Amino acid sequence: MSEITSLKFPFNLEKDQIEAVNSWLRNQNRGSIIYSTGTGKTEIAFECARRVAKKENSDAAFNILFLVPRIVLISQNITRLNQYGIKKECIGVFYGEKKDIKEITFSTYQSIIRNFDLIRNSKMVILDEVHLVSSTAKKLSNIFSILEEDSSKAILGLTATIDERDPKYSKIIALIPPVRKYMIKEAVDDGRLTEPKVIIRPVKLNFKDRKEYEDMSKSIREISLKLKSSNPIEISRLLKYGGINSRLAKQWFSYVQKRKKLLNETLSKLDETIKIVKNHPTEKIMIFSETIESIIKIREMLGIYSIRAEVIHNKIKSRQRMTILDDWGKSFFVLLSVHTLEIGFDLPSVGIAIIVSNTQNMNQLIQRIGRVIRKSNNKNSALIYVIYVEETKDKKILKMLEESLEYQKRIKDNNKQKTISAFF
Repeated sequence: MSEITSLKFPFNLEKDQIEAVNSWLRNQNRGSIIYSTGTGKTEIAFECARRVAKKENSDAAFNILFLVPRIVLISQNITRLNQYGIKKECIGVFYGEKKDIKEITFSTYQSIIRNFDLIRNSKMVILDEVHLVSSTAKKLSNIFSILEEDSSKAILGLTATIDERDPKYSKIIALIPPVRKYMIKEAVDDGRLTEPKVIIRPVKLNFKDRKEYEDMSKSIREISLKLKSSNPIEISRLLKYGGINSRLAKQWFSYVQKRKKLLNETLSKLDETIKIVKNHPTEKIMIFSETIESIIKIREMLGIYSIRAEVIHNKIKSRQRMTILDDWGKSFFVLLSVHTLEIGFDLPSVGIAIIVSNTQNMNQLIQRIGRVIRKSNNKNSALIYVIYVEETKDKKILKMLEESLEYQKRIKDNNKQKTISAFF
């Protein structure tokens, strides 16, 4: 029998998780599970693999390929499998110089691009954070062409969110359509996630930053008129044709990036961040921003008040990241991140997030919220502070919050602070 059939959880799966497994099996072992962060997508995937391998009832190995977006997530998943009774010698990894293919093999999307035979030789492929394999990531989306070669292959996609109406996800929806959804509101109502309390902190630009913002916005509008478009996708297409429109498109993107950087790093946002941190001196706090420069600046500003903070971004090596995470809540309480901790990390004990950046990416926003609403002992609610610049593009994040949390909005003024009570 296949090793995955030895899987045994030291707990009972929740009703919604069992429903997800059954829905995937009913859809001929193909489909995507769209589950909010913190509701056990990984355990659903393992159970799907166990059930389909057991059903096959063959003496031959049931080869499983588990694809993840980042190397650091591989060890996390292997540790779980070991805890669930799967022997280490049956688990392999394939990335970089490591080419250890076993009955259950973990790899990254980037590693698989030049090694499609791993997909072809697997009886089941699990695509973690499947929304990352969209048509805009051309090399990654080629994975679906390989998956389509074998109609008998079991395929499972995992994600916290995906816009089924967006054309860039059409390949995903066609091959592995959503078979079960379990979003934040439903999970909170069921007591599976902690209730999020969103606190809105609007700030203003100082005179210098306001002048820069307005000048850049004016330049963006003028170029948009010349190009007869303000759509980033349409403007990006002009880059490859050369000529005056290509030069204008480059200028357009340059101004957009500079304006975004200004909104991310403006001193008024950083000052507000410091105020919030000082109000929670002995609680674990996660701060999200878009640039390394902004989180480094926040750490320096916190240092002025003798508040120690650590940063994690993609230039921090894996071993150092784990050391930082182990020390978090012991020798320091503030952790600053640029994207790196948004996907896949289990951080059940953190209950406060500060979102400094003005992300326009819904997937990213939901991942950030998911970092702090996981259930843990003595944790009845989670605070999510959102800092945005008034009268700028930053304000779009409020609408995104409403869509991502699916709440009935109630905003009340309280000492110039706006509080949104989710779901009530």
